[in-house]
Amino acid sequence: MQIDSNLAAVVTGGASGLGEATARALAAKGAKVALFDLNEELGEKVAAEIGGVFCKVDVSDGASVEAGFAKARAAHGQERVLVNCAGVGTIGKLTRRDRETGEISHLPFELFEKTIKINLIGTFQCMAKAATGIMTLDPVNEHGERGVMINTASVAAEDGQIGQVAYAASKAGVKGMTLPVARDLMNEGIRVNTILPGIFHTPMMAGLPEKAQVALAASVPFPKRLGRPEEYAALVCFMVESEYMNAETVRLDGAIRMPPK
Repeated sequence: MQIDSNLAAVVTGGASGLGEATARALAAKGAKVALFDLNEELGEKVAAEIGGVFCKVDVSDGASVEAGFAKARAAHGQERVLVNCAGVGTIGKLTRRDRETGEISHLPFELFEKTIKINLIGTFQCMAKAATGIMTLDPVNEHGERGVMINTASVAAEDGQIGQVAYAASKAGVKGMTLPVARDLMNEGIRVNTILPGIFHTPMMAGLPEKAQVALAASVPFPKRLGRPEEYAALVCFMVESEYMNAETVRLDGAIRMPPK
């Protein structure tokens, strides 16, 4: 599918990090981009810089998602591309024993539920809304292609570390939806792919001490550095433009395989 001024796209989590880089890359190729995010200040700034539209959206809330798509479509028309980058990181073991008191506790159910709602259910809700709209469009080529949806999982979907039970479960769910959703939509000309990023230089990573960032970069086999959001965005653009890329889950990680901790 060609990325040009005739293409409307929605990027969730588009105010920063991987989502921002993706929104900028799509806009640079001419696409009309709507950014879904909760950060109004950053979202409005990025949207203004790329000539897009910002929609304040909580992807875990159905009504908020509905309103976001309505605003995006009012501005740009029906999107053909959806990129899901919105998500949260959660740390906590299933159970833990306090070394000083010996007290045993478990991960709060509410924290696990929140992680699933944002990372997994949020992705599902946006896919469902986008696909329903894309199906109303005419195909863009002789093969019947109508649109593309790209999701963001994580290498934690396959290499979940100690303390990542909630995060890894949510991202494994995103990965697991890829093939069945692609099959659900195969007769409608909508492709579905998922990217599993490794350790990327995002605002979340930038908040770590420099020593920790250096150590993480050194753990990557090659190249020995953190991933750049622009590299994620480049893969998104390739997935949009490559018609034969469908139902794929692709690691983008410098060959890293995460250790237990």
